Amino acid sequence: MYAIVRVGGKQYRVEKGDSVVVDRMRADEGASVTLEPLLLAGDGKDKTVFERDDLAKVKVEAVVAGHERGRKVHVLKFKPKKGYKRRSGHRSELTRLEIKDIKLTSRKPAARKETAEKPAAKQEGAAKPAAAKAETAEAKPATRKPATKKPAARKRAPKKPATKKPAAPKRSTARKAPAKKKAEEGSDGS
Repeated sequence: MYAIVRVGGKQYRVEKGDSVVVDRMRADEGASVTLEPLLLAGDGKDKTVFERDDLAKVKVEAVVAGHERGRKVHVLKFKPKKGYKRRSGHRSELTRLEIKDIKLTSRKPAARKETAEKPAAKQEGAAKPAAAKAETAEAKPATRKPATKKPAARKRAPKKPATKKPAAPKRSTARKAPAKKKAEEGSDGS
């Protein structure tokens, strides 16, 4: 018999007696932990359980064996021809769990005391006769709160006219005429 459980947002396949390494949990070493089952598969004669109502009957118990650190992962950033090189590392914080028991109970776990007390209070309220309820309604006169007025809508301030920027001086697109050579130098030739 094995189960698929969710621990720390990840899913693991576990059997009775397995040891699983998961992300760090807050539980102390030696503490008992109940894991959230997602699926329970039997040995062949038992049926597979994956419906929410049936999974409420499944109980996966584990014990925190210890807290560990994972192996170091080296990170190197490098850009060629730029002189850029960064080196760093990382080690994950882990918890080792030993699976003690996987069992399918015949009924759902007992409800908390708070939820058990609420239905009893409702039954007491139903036991009162209708005449007693009418008396309490007559004793309290109906009072209405005055209606609150909504604040008036704000008026928007008038828009200011846009300020005009001084115009930039216009540049002429015409080209200058080429410089004239001196007529004397060019015609003499000597």
